[in-house]
Formats: sequence, structure tokens, C-alpha cells
Amino acid sequence: MSDTEPQDDAEDLDEADDVDGNVADDPVDEADDVDEYEQGDANRVTGAVSRSVLEYVARQIVDDPDSVEVEVDERGRRIDLRLHVAPDDMGKIIGKRGRVAQAIRTLVRAAGAREGVEASVDIVD
Repeated sequence: MSDTEPQDDAEDLDEADDVDGNVADDPVDEADDVDEYEQGDANRVTGAVSRSVLEYVARQIVDDPDSVEVEVDERGRRIDLRLHVAPDDMGKIIGKRGRVAQAIRTLVRAAGAREGVEASVDIVD
């Protein structure tokens, strides 16, 4: 082996060259994107993710997805979601000993926590 081994090209990987050979601007730092997400957008609807998760899960469980309706009651950083389904689908939404209902509440609560709100679900007739 010679004393002049090729250097590691790691330094070259830090800069991105465009077609003309000019060095492009530094790529956007991913941490900046996370900060923007965590700060939230002033135009976003509070609890929209929680509502969407509830509606999606309920529509997947029931036989009549068109009958699924979600009412939202906002109170600052807390939202109360009321789920309405067809009478024939109530048993599917509640599940044996309320296990499906409890799982739905857990999912919606986690979705709300991700967007910084406290979400609760009520299943109504």
C-alpha cells in the first residue's frame, strides 16, 4: 500500500453540488421542521387531528359508515368529542365490556396529546 491513500469523501458529502458544479445552499435542518410543527400554525383548527382519528376509526368499525357523525365542543386546550352512529352499530363501537370504546378513547386521547390538546370521547345514542 502507498502512503498516499485516498481520503474519505465524507467532507464532500456535506455539500451538495448542483448541475453546474456550484455548491448549493445547505439543506434545511430537520430540527427546524420539528420546531415549526410543535409550535403549531395559527390557522389550524384545535382538535382537528383528534376528530379525524375518531371519525376514521369509527367509519372502519361500523357497517353504515355514512351514519357516523362527530360533534366537537371546544374549551380552550380541551375538546369533547361526541360520536353518533346508527343504532345497529352501537354494539360494534362499544364492544364486549366496553373494550372497543376504551381503545377508541385511548387512540383519540393520544392524537390529541400529539397536537397539544386534551381530548375526550363520548359515545351517544
